Amino acid sequence: MDWSSARRKCNGVDFAGLLRKSWYHLRLSVRHPTRVPTWDAIVLTAASPEQAALYEWQLERAKRIGRVAESTVTLAVPDPDGARIGSGAATLHAISALARHLIRVGLISPQSSNNKDENATASTNELTYEAIIELFAKWSILMLHAGGDSKRVPWANPMGKVFLPLPYLAADNPDGPVPLLFDHILAISSNARQAFKNEGGIFIMTGDVLPIFDASTLILPDDASCIITVPITVDIASNHGVVVASRNGVMNESYSLCLVDNLLQKPSMEELIDSEAILHDGRTLLDTGIIAIRGKAWVELAMLAYSSCHIVIQKLLGSRNEMSLYEDLVAAWVPAKHEWLKQRPLGKELVNALGGQKMFSYCAYGLSFLHFGTSSEVLDHLNGADSSLVGRRHLCYVPDTTVCDIAASAVILSSKISPGVSIGEDSLVYDSSLSGRIQIGSQSIVVGVNTEGACIEIQGKIEFILPNRHCLWEVPLVGCMGTIIIYCGLQDNPKKSSEDDGTFCGKPWRKVLLDLGIQETDLWSSPDTKDKCLWTARIFPVLSPSKMLSLGMWLMGSRFFDCKDMISMWKSSRRVSLEELHCSIDFPRICEAARNHHADLASGIAKACMAYGLLGRDISQLCDEILQNDNSGTEICKKLLSLCPTLEAQNPGVLPRSRAYQVQVDLLRACRDDSAACTLEQKIWTAVANETASAVKFGSQDRILDSGETNCKLNDNINRENIIFQSRKVVVELPVRVDFVGGWSDTPPWSLERSGCVLNMAIKLEGSLPIRTEIETTEHTGILIIDDANNQLHIKDPGSICTPFDKDDHFRLVKSALLVSGIVHHKILVGSGIRIRTSADVPRGSGLGTSSILAAAVVKGLLSLMREDESNENVARIVLVLEQIMGTGGGWQDQIGGLYPGIKCTYSFPGQLLRLQVFPLVLSPQLVRHLEQRLLVVFTGQLLVRTCMQVRLANQVLQKVVTRYLRRDNMLISSIKRLAALAKMGREALMNGDIDEVGEIMQEAWRLHQELDPYCSNEFVDKLFAFADPYCVGYKLVGAGGGGFALLLAKDDCRAQELRRALENSPDLDVKTYNWSIFLG
Repeated sequence: MDWSSARRKCNGVDFAGLLRKSWYHLRLSVRHPTRVPTWDAIVLTAASPEQAALYEWQLERAKRIGRVAESTVTLAVPDPDGARIGSGAATLHAISALARHLIRVGLISPQSSNNKDENATASTNELTYEAIIELFAKWSILMLHAGGDSKRVPWANPMGKVFLPLPYLAADNPDGPVPLLFDHILAISSNARQAFKNEGGIFIMTGDVLPIFDASTLILPDDASCIITVPITVDIASNHGVVVASRNGVMNESYSLCLVDNLLQKPSMEELIDSEAILHDGRTLLDTGIIAIRGKAWVELAMLAYSSCHIVIQKLLGSRNEMSLYEDLVAAWVPAKHEWLKQRPLGKELVNALGGQKMFSYCAYGLSFLHFGTSSEVLDHLNGADSSLVGRRHLCYVPDTTVCDIAASAVILSSKISPGVSIGEDSLVYDSSLSGRIQIGSQSIVVGVNTEGACIEIQGKIEFILPNRHCLWEVPLVGCMGTIIIYCGLQDNPKKSSEDDGTFCGKPWRKVLLDLGIQETDLWSSPDTKDKCLWTARIFPVLSPSKMLSLGMWLMGSRFFDCKDMISMWKSSRRVSLEELHCSIDFPRICEAARNHHADLASGIAKACMAYGLLGRDISQLCDEILQNDNSGTEICKKLLSLCPTLEAQNPGVLPRSRAYQVQVDLLRACRDDSAACTLEQKIWTAVANETASAVKFGSQDRILDSGETNCKLNDNINRENIIFQSRKVVVELPVRVDFVGGWSDTPPWSLERSGCVLNMAIKLEGSLPIRTEIETTEHTGILIIDDANNQLHIKDPGSICTPFDKDDHFRLVKSALLVSGIVHHKILVGSGIRIRTSADVPRGSGLGTSSILAAAVVKGLLSLMREDESNENVARIVLVLEQIMGTGGGWQDQIGGLYPGIKCTYSFPGQLLRLQVFPLVLSPQLVRHLEQRLLVVFTGQLLVRTCMQVRLANQVLQKVVTRYLRRDNMLISSIKRLAALAKMGREALMNGDIDEVGEIMQEAWRLHQELDPYCSNEFVDKLFAFADPYCVGYKLVGAGGGGFALLLAKDDCRAQELRRALENSPDLDVKTYNWSIFLG
């Protein structure tokens, strides 16, 4: 709708940012539902049992690809007997069907009720009823009304309009499935789940509208229903439902929450004035079709649905009436509508059951929505104001531009396009295989069409022309081995009769009949002119593919034919109307065809990637689609696996070994050979360590991984009697680091293959530098290591130090430093020894980079002791190798953060020698003062590393992220790219003195960290951030997260002091706020 994009522009709504934020939340709730609650059930209404079966397949798909949590119950509910009962009755029927389903699968039983009275005389039915209501009182349910026949979008009839393709943000995951309208609705609605808190309720939406608003800000009143509204101009409101809200209530900059005084349907100006529905700015409140019901209002609705739904439906079917959700059912919560409602079918029952609770209007001022009511609107949303979000090529074969003509603005999704095909501007091609001389005009829609069969039938290339602004689709029919090809004009309204300016392929019916030489009786059997429309016209022939395409061009007028031959063929064929087609679609074959089509596409892409490419695609994700083909999926994966030996022959500078091994592991798992996959996995981590060492080692450091044997031989050649002991002592004190944004882009193998950028800051805690290393020579040989807990280890023979280290070895950090520094080969150990004392005055598991900075301090001290290069850049690179030797696999940002003073933005550039560039930020004293006053550094008490077991868990998180990168997981790659980009933006913001923007960047960075690892937070941290949110412009955990320290950036100096006091006085948050300052060197 044009007004929707205009409203977003006017209100400054960042649609892309809002949608991405919603997707972050959806993925997080699916991956970690215990921390971020998701819907307990998702229910879709359907027009028929057959359509419901298709919806069930789509819901299973949504679970498989991570759109719906495994714990969520999903259900598609057809209207009873395929009859139209209205959206209100369908709501009651769906709630009742969900209850029966939960009983059937064993999630509800009479024993599950809290009623344990052994003397109770209630029947089993009564106990079951109590158990259902008890469960529903706790459950949060998402309901989508997705039934109906989609007359205005007829090509979406087979799939259901809610499942039509909507490739917004598709480029974020090019190897993933095509995003659907349903997926985006799930994303937006996932934020609304938190508004229900721990109380049960239902959130009702329609399947042909995508609301655009931040549902995380939604506020729902207790024990009431709530309708979501938006201010709109009177001319638009006159064709929709209008809500009259009380002038008293909660008023906010972004929303208002008021009681509903009245409800109007398509009101005239007089009705709007009389009902006082016009706001002070001349607008009125539009009913968006989104309804939330919570607490007692929800329990009463559930009670009505389960106890009386069958009676309601029987009465409606018997009287051939309907019960509307938006006119009848909601009126029960509005006292002003009670008298009107009592005159309606079953109105008294609704008032008696539900009338005790109220309805509120939640008016979201910035809300807009995309309506998918017509084919034109679908194309408008793909090519209009939000077109920059659209992925125009997704999971498709598109030939070279020299053998086809495909407009750059065309959207090609899950389709195979052969040479010789032409596709015009702004057209949509979805789930199709087009071969032959096919011409698709501009602004056209092609869905589910396969012309390969037609080419085979005529043993050559078929010729077909689809004119501009037309729709073409193909569906299988029940009781027929073949399919039928359907077509119409983009602007055709199948509801409009021939007497009411109805059209077919853009031409009035009278002209159609005249041009084709056919009679009305050939199309319609009813004499009633109101029934003579495209929906009822028996115009589409059921023939062989090539004949259907030829007749299609004749009927559309896209090509001239011998009219007599065409009429004869058309009249002698079996023909169906859109109405008959709606009842004759073979939905199981649609599911099977879609599954095999997607598997075939994924197979082709994977084969090309293996045979010709550089493995830039996510083979694991492609294999998931390939395996959906039950007949040949495993065999295809085995053939792909057979191509792997050629990967190892490629230049490792072009194809890293770690990536080649990961592809083999993924294919082995796809072939169900888990044992071989586990064996090969160790080679991946060895390869990553070797690749890191290769990128960092240079000069004398080439010996750092040599065995201790060389050391022994070197020392044996020296005359110890001539050695005079020299006392040397080095003390290195370093700050800790806090990172604003950019982490993970510094971690191998990312930093070895792609550029990285991190914005972090060196700080002192409680006025001192927390990291300290003291190294001195001793007259006694060997190496003595003492940590801050006074644990000691004496290494008599430094040559005995060798990798790999035991993961439970508390001294492996210093041992690794001894190796990478090269001191075990140095003459300083001949005739003398060294004592190394380390301390870190911060809580363990702080997330402040303590381990890497301590390693940097030890390495820097050892290099200083040897009089070798102790420059910060050299130390940073050496510590990167140290991390690999230790098995922790960290990146470079921690040591950079501690070695270089102040705030700095550090860039890394891959190459045989990893290059680091550190750009210190020179800030004014005033800005430094404001930052130190506004930024709270808070220890959460949630330790990251208390035990060696937790060290291993932290390593598992790192391994999971690295594995996703090696798989070329596109969501992970786009997230890390965004983190690096945010680091650059953060640098600019600080240079411009915009601390608020830094807070916004921190906030997005925190969302991205949860995208990378949903376990980087926990319930306590979530509780802390929720507590701090009113005071802050941004917050995040430092480092990779999981606990430790948090950064809370307050809105101003005063809010910072208020937050500090609030945290100190909070009985529920046992945290410590540290005094800190920027370490400027």
